[in-house]
Amino acid sequence: MANTPRYAIYFAPSPDSVLHRFGSTLLGYDAVSGDDLRFPDGVAPDWREVTEDPRKYGFHATLKAPTALADGRSEAELLDACAAFAGRARRIPVIEPVVDAISGFIAVIPARRSDKLQQLATDCVTEFDAFRAPLMPQDRARRKPERLTERQRDYLDRWGYPYVMEEFRFHMTLTGRLSDERRGPIVARLRERFAAIGLTTLAIDRIALFRQADPASRFRIIGSWPLQADRD
Repeated sequence: MANTPRYAIYFAPSPDSVLHRFGSTLLGYDAVSGDDLRFPDGVAPDWREVTEDPRKYGFHATLKAPTALADGRSEAELLDACAAFAGRARRIPVIEPVVDAISGFIAVIPARRSDKLQQLATDCVTEFDAFRAPLMPQDRARRKPERLTERQRDYLDRWGYPYVMEEFRFHMTLTGRLSDERRGPIVARLRERFAAIGLTTLAIDRIALFRQADPASRFRIIGSWPLQADRD
């Protein structure tokens, strides 16, 4: 199992969008092309270390957490399932994106809760679960279940990930975890950079399938689909 590919269903902005460029250059990695990117001018000297963890995953927001495929399931079937999911009409969430701290790291998050976004995430968790391999004991231990709430542990055991359903919080990660002392100044600087791109609304209007070939590899986008909007 150690070298089995893992797959994740994420929101990733369109490759030609200002948000994609903003997040990808800050992480120093483009999950569309697989290329390393030059960091923008003015970041901290240790920015490569600050962004080391999120760089592995590419700029994204999790909708269905990374997993190996269940026995009997194939990548081609998962690609087809993503296309079918995206093709069903639904109400498209639109958020006001802001930069803020969340659980010790910094991310692009919604300014306020969106029920439509919560529903989209729930649909991804439930509808793609048939493709998820059972959670291995070492993977469960890595989530440190002793630090989770009872509900989060239940979700971990049922869905393979603790931060689903009511626990879901949309976030597009920009840094690893930071000390309190460093977090405040970096939030302020990233807010200034984000304000400069002029993005005041963001439609969560697409899904992307990311693939990690092996534990040493970064995640790459292998498919992306716009969501069909409900016209009613």
